[in-house]
Amino acid sequence: MRTDTVSIQIRFSDIDWMGHVNNAVYLNYIEKARIDFFKTAALKIDWRQIGIILARTEINYKMPALLEDDLYVKTRCSRIGTKSFDLSFSIFKKLKAETIEIANGLTVLVCYDYSKSQSVELPQEWKDWLAEENSI
Repeated sequence: MRTDTVSIQIRFSDIDWMGHVNNAVYLNYIEKARIDFFKTAALKIDWRQIGIILARTEINYKMPALLEDDLYVKTRCSRIGTKSFDLSFSIFKKLKAETIEIANGLTVLVCYDYSKSQSVELPQEWKDWLAEENSI
């Protein structure tokens, strides 16, 4: 299924008093990756009519990120349902010649009709796009 990778720039404001990226900031990083994931879409999406809403986020923290770390997020569609789909993610940091996964998790996104204020079925065009294999 579809996969995308985005680099993350750590800001000084991301760092807590212990010197590492605060756990809540990871939500911003995966949000950035999710937005970039959809920027690659050749889909006609009117986000004010029928779009997606975030229903669930799970994060597993494995290792801290520090201010000078070189981070990137890999996002991939891991499940396509009738009204929802999952985007799995991994956050990596590069240490010299080694790449280490520092966090991973899952987001559940629901197709949503804003004019009716209810979930709706994923358009077939979206399902087809999400199911495509692509190279990252």
